Amino acid sequence: MSETTYTVTGMTCGHCVASVTEEVGDIQGVTNVAVDLSSGAVTVTSDRQVDPAEVRAAVEEAGYRLAGLRPASEGAGVR
Repeated sequence: MSETTYTVTGMTCGHCVASVTEEVGDIQGVTNVAVDLSSGAVTVTSDRQVDPAEVRAAVEEAGYRLAGLRPASEGAGVR
C-alpha cells in the first residue's frame, strides 16, 4: 500500500470534492481518495506507487490545480 497527500487549489464546495474524488479515483491502482475541502489536502491510497503526473492530470481534468505534495511530517507522501 502507498499513501500520498497532495495539495489541490480551487476547490470551494462539495461538488468540487466529488469531482476530484471521482477523477483521482479512476486512476489504476487507487483504492481510496480522501479530500479535505478546508485545507485542500487530497490523500491518495493505492496498491501501487502512483505517478504524481497521473494525479496532476486527474485533478486538472476535474478543473482544479495540483499545487504539490505535502511533506511527510504532515501525514503522508514524500517531497
